[in-house]
Amino acid sequence: MPLYLSKFSYTPETWARLISNPEDRGKAAQAYIESVGGKLHGFWYAFGAHDGYNLWEAPDNVSMAAVALAISGGGALSSFETTALLSVDETMEALRSAEQIRYPPPGA
Repeated sequence: MPLYLSKFSYTPETWARLISNPEDRGKAAQAYIESVGGKLHGFWYAFGAHDGYNLWEAPDNVSMAAVALAISGGGALSSFETTALLSVDETMEALRSAEQIRYPPPGA
């Protein structure tokens, strides 16, 4: 199954709710991805541009998009970005395929 990396940030209101009622949101993330047949590989909080990161496995892009839309639509996040990850083998296959594509740069 494809892997996806998500970066998220909470709204100030969400942080305030978590401060007054701490909860493990990794368990919620696990339930979201399992509802579409996927798996949560990791849930981390961080310092920096984003409050946290998730590593997910989902059956396909549509399933991951459904999870991302449900989470984004919940109103607890100020940002949520998801990146599809490629394995080294997938990248090697793409590199071999790219050689067959004749792309003329603009103005060439």
